[in-house]
Amino acid sequence: MCVSLLFLGTWPAVLTLLERRGRLPQHTYLDYSITNLLAAVLIALTFGQLREATHNMPNFFTQLSQVSYLGGVVLSIGNLSTQYALAYVGLSLTEVISSSMVVVIGTTLNYFLDKRINRADILFTGVACFLAAVILGSAVHSSNASDNEHKLSGSADSYKLGKSGGTETGKQVKGKDAPRGMGNGASADYATKAEAGTAEYLIELEGRRSIKVFGSSTYIGLGIVFFSGIRFSLFSPAFNLATNDQWHTLKDGVPHLVVYTVLFYFSISCFVIGIGLNILFLYRPMAGVPKSSFKAYLNDWEGRQWALLAGFLCGFGNGFQFMGGQAAGYAAADAVQALPLVSTFWGILLFGEYRKSSKKTYTLLVFMLLMFIAAVTTLMASSGYRSTK
Repeated sequence: MCVSLLFLGTWPAVLTLLERRGRLPQHTYLDYSITNLLAAVLIALTFGQLREATHNMPNFFTQLSQVSYLGGVVLSIGNLSTQYALAYVGLSLTEVISSSMVVVIGTTLNYFLDKRINRADILFTGVACFLAAVILGSAVHSSNASDNEHKLSGSADSYKLGKSGGTETGKQVKGKDAPRGMGNGASADYATKAEAGTAEYLIELEGRRSIKVFGSSTYIGLGIVFFSGIRFSLFSPAFNLATNDQWHTLKDGVPHLVVYTVLFYFSISCFVIGIGLNILFLYRPMAGVPKSSFKAYLNDWEGRQWALLAGFLCGFGNGFQFMGGQAAGYAAADAVQALPLVSTFWGILLFGEYRKSSKKTYTLLVFMLLMFIAAVTTLMASSGYRSTK
């Protein structure tokens, strides 16, 4: 589950990197969807097919006729909305709030679906810590938004917002370190050397990124995050139901679906939903993103390798998470929702999040991360053992 934690905490950082460089989210998600499905196929053909088969644990090909799609639908919608939430709220807070909601809702459902194999006193202490992290995360976002408004209100005259949502700067520097254009709306030739955390940096970022967020309400970003968190919270229970059949939908003598088969079918439905919606968004974009076309997507190779990598990371991360959940209980496997610790590291290291923020924001951020550490520790301590008899 440690590898899963690393992978699931890293793929949102890759999507954030591409969006901040100006690559259209529709293009990125189409690439991401391809390798996310490919990861599930590779897991099914290796871990699912090459191991020794038993009656209770048949191989992948043996179970291909048993179809299960529901979890992939909620996962696809959750991942898609996360891509936009990352722009509005930031990498760290998006992952904190959505992951906490997954634990508060999803882990509670999994506890009862798993016939309470986890220690309730420890498990729900962890759930309470995650709930506290949601509240603290919302406070961090509000405080950081106020900090940014204060910075922008005192920005120099040489940096100002353009009428079209881009930027007009008086100190542009052309050089080899300037970001290359990625899709429509990218700043192809110029970049300024502003320090992270300053008003100048925020204005430059707004002009370069593909999703414009200046002037948007704080509640828009939080609303997208909560929507995403609710969808994500249903994915793990759906996976649990598909592999353990707690509702007894299978006929007598039919073995339960193995993790690899469920992941394969969930990934197919995730792929279909993701591809369909993003092809629609090419021509009818949302959140002020420029229109595109399928031809433009095919010709957009800037950053494609990173989008494909994000799909692999997410696909393998989900697979490893549920392989662990099948053995130790899905409630305990939700400990990988500590992925915001990884995402926060990337957010601070790569994107300069919270740089030059107020003491209030830093204090709330530290308490939020400490609450996460406490939550993950208690959640892992609640692990039980699932009998396969």
